[in-house]
Amino acid sequence: MPDAAPADVTIALDGADGCIAGARDRTSEFLTRAQSEHGLPVTSRTMDVAQLVVSELVTNALKYAPGPVLLHLRVVDGMVEIEVWDTDPTLPLARAADAGRVGQHGLEIVLAVVQGFEARREPVGKCVTVRLALFDDPLLGLGRPAGDGGPLGD
Repeated sequence: MPDAAPADVTIALDGADGCIAGARDRTSEFLTRAQSEHGLPVTSRTMDVAQLVVSELVTNALKYAPGPVLLHLRVVDGMVEIEVWDTDPTLPLARAADAGRVGQHGLEIVLAVVQGFEARREPVGKCVTVRLALFDDPLLGLGRPAGDGGPLGD
């Protein structure tokens, strides 16, 4: 039986050069610690997707909100919860699909890979929270057996 979940970690980001890469690195360290110190099964897919999601959410926060950004990571009920707080109260909206649009696909990507998404206004700014399964295979249980040559050519 795994140990209790690792402690939450909150990282303050100031927008300096390298802070987005630093946020990805801290996410990787947090999940590696959850695996090695607490026995939680973290798949390499979850590790990669968590870093992608952090990169997209932190990039958007730094691009559109003045002031600091906070990244909060925690493990709850077999999920890694990623929260990004910024000072802009405007809630994010995914744009309509447009194959001709260059860029601005970050939220679309995030919504496609997470199991839960919430954006809420705070007394100051907003908080975007996403949830990713630590070890579930999201392709299983979609009505087809694993390895049947589905859209990913498995």
